[in-house]
Amino acid sequence: QVQLVESGGGLVQAGGSLRLSCAASGRTSSSYAMGWFRQAPGKEREFVATVSWRGGNTYYADSVKGRFTISRDNAKNTVYLQMNSLKSEDTAVYYCAAAYRLGYSTGPTDGSLYDYWGQGTQVTVSS
Repeated sequence: QVQLVESGGGLVQAGGSLRLSCAASGRTSSSYAMGWFRQAPGKEREFVATVSWRGGNTYYADSVKGRFTISRDNAKNTVYLQMNSLKSEDTAVYYCAAAYRLGYSTGPTDGSLYDYWGQGTQVTVSS
């Protein structure tokens, strides 16, 4: 079992920045790709970004490419999502998730294929 806890959400003005963190505990010795997803009110959950367990390979949704950066520190069992140039449409609850994947593989964009989820952190961008 892996437990994931997100933090770092909050209220920010459009154009501002936030950094989300996702701390993992439990069976963290296994090889997990990590992903960030978000869900806005009345909308379906959508993929944001993913990073491989090794090698720092990343993949982003087109809507955040060039503005968001996903990274991880395996020594700290933590994944980050640096969000810059935030827009009102980025307002959502952000979730991190873990998927069993060998070393250099990024995670899937389909959230149903992830094995563990955090409880989410709210990000609100005011225009």
